[in-house]
Amino acid sequence: MSDWNDKIIVEFRANGGQVGGQFAGAPLLLLHTVGAKSGQPRVNPMMYQKVDGGYAVFASKGGAPTNPDWYYNLLAHPQTQAEIGTDKVELVARVAAGNERERIWSAQKAAYPGFADYERKTTREIPVVVLEPAP
Repeated sequence: MSDWNDKIIVEFRANGGQVGGQFAGAPLLLLHTVGAKSGQPRVNPMMYQKVDGGYAVFASKGGAPTNPDWYYNLLAHPQTQAEIGTDKVELVARVAAGNERERIWSAQKAAYPGFADYERKTTREIPVVVLEPAP
């Protein structure tokens, strides 16, 4: 994990899910995944959008040409956890498609225009992952 992520994680946990800097006021969660290849636990801070029945996260990777590792981790191990505020919730991940993806993605770009910038930087379709409460 990068020092940058480590600092955000520490700040998130020390302040009940709130952080400053570029993420001040933004909805942020800590996504726990299991490495698709390594099997090692991973934690990634990321913005989310509350959606019916759960949360959506975005595999933007800043507009890079490839998806982030956490996306592949969720494909391999969809049972996951997230820290949201001071709560840790059990979730199941699925990739949104079609109209559902477009609706969620359009709302995210409207609320946070940086996501539209990420889309312009890449030729890939940025995956939208819906995290729903585990049964």
